[in-house]
Amino acid sequence: MDNQFSPRKVPSVCSFRYGLSLLLHVCNSVIMSQRMCLSLTMVVMVNSSDPHGVPNASTEDSLDVMKNPVYNWSPKTQGIIFSSIFYGILIIQIPVGYLSEKYSIKKMIGSALFLSSLFSLILPMAAEGGEAWIIACRAAQGVSQGSALIAQHAIWVKWAPPLERGRLTSLSLSGVLLGPFIVLLVTGFICQSLGWPVVFYIFGACGCGVSLLWFLLFYDDPKTHPCISVSEKNYILSSLNQQQSSSRTRSLPIKAMIKSLPLWAIVFGSFAFHWTNNIMLFYTPTFVDSNLHVNVKENGLLSALPYLFAWSFGILAGHAADFFLSRNILRLNTIRKLFSTLGLFLPPFFGLCLVHLSFSFSSTIVFLILTGSTGSFCMAGLLINGLDIAPSYYGFLKGVTNVIGMIGGLISSILCGMILNENPESGWFKIFFLTAGVNVTSLLFCLIFGKAEIQDWDKDRTEQTRL
Repeated sequence: MDNQFSPRKVPSVCSFRYGLSLLLHVCNSVIMSQRMCLSLTMVVMVNSSDPHGVPNASTEDSLDVMKNPVYNWSPKTQGIIFSSIFYGILIIQIPVGYLSEKYSIKKMIGSALFLSSLFSLILPMAAEGGEAWIIACRAAQGVSQGSALIAQHAIWVKWAPPLERGRLTSLSLSGVLLGPFIVLLVTGFICQSLGWPVVFYIFGACGCGVSLLWFLLFYDDPKTHPCISVSEKNYILSSLNQQQSSSRTRSLPIKAMIKSLPLWAIVFGSFAFHWTNNIMLFYTPTFVDSNLHVNVKENGLLSALPYLFAWSFGILAGHAADFFLSRNILRLNTIRKLFSTLGLFLPPFFGLCLVHLSFSFSSTIVFLILTGSTGSFCMAGLLINGLDIAPSYYGFLKGVTNVIGMIGGLISSILCGMILNENPESGWFKIFFLTAGVNVTSLLFCLIFGKAEIQDWDKDRTEQTRL
């Protein structure tokens, strides 16, 4: 690929844009920690033996109940509570993706992170009020989290030089993987020593602190940032001079988008990615419990390991993609397809190995880690491909593809539960075989129709902006 948009390079490690990526990394870690902590605290929160729908306690253990209030929520109610946050995320992503091109990203992300943290702080109080209150609290938190997770993608339209998009986006997005690792690692210990409400207080307080840092350190455009060096500012602006877009009045080219096969390639790829990711997200502890027969603390540790490796692979993929591009080793289109292939093909492959080739405890752990972590290679592939084909509409496209992807994730988690309910032992082969079919079909579409250059329907807007 021709590096025509690369003037004199400014080192990234000590640069402000790299610090911004790290700040987003922390934001995403906090958001996912707030989302995931309920999955483990629910084990302590629920006592199905109590016939009443309110906290219960006996005289002899009243102190423990004060530390760990217990509720009688049925499995059906627990499922509704778990899923309520995703409905909030689903309904907000497309509107936020569109509005992120028109309004201040600083205010949108900072306010969304603060509200998500506030809902985390009040969640124990909502639980005291009953099922309806905690469901409403989680749904509102989903709206806040969906806003922050989608709006941040528009940042890189103005802050990421083309030759550094892989490392900047993968570093920021890998926080989504570090958050679950932290939660699975520490939540059990906090519940046991301090009580489950403290989990929400800790992660809520952390989110409030990070939101304050966000308002202090982030600016929407490098042009207006008071702390960025002149050399770095000039480097970013000059490298983006062919793609910078500030037009905010043009209507969306919906018809052109619908006819765009490269966009459909991203849609199918996102559907497959979320299909696989949701299965591993929700059912890894179930697999560990049914196949390895360990206690809850060991289950949490083993379930956390794939996220640690996914976090590492995601960052590695971004740096490798930029290395291939800057050294002219591979074209951008080839890079995106390479990492999309790794991220979509390897998880179901190792999943089938997990079912058929795991003959010992250690081999099971190795294949479990590889199944749950290799999907993060998509961070340097289809997950940022929208920035290549339509930087002017990247926020909106990210909202649309994420919604379709999350629908795939909801379908896969429902089917997974149905399959395991019918046959818990042989069901895992059916799950990974079905996942392989979905991923390979989507991958073939991505390889045939995927592109990594700006599409004509976006060029019209970009050219108008430069005139």
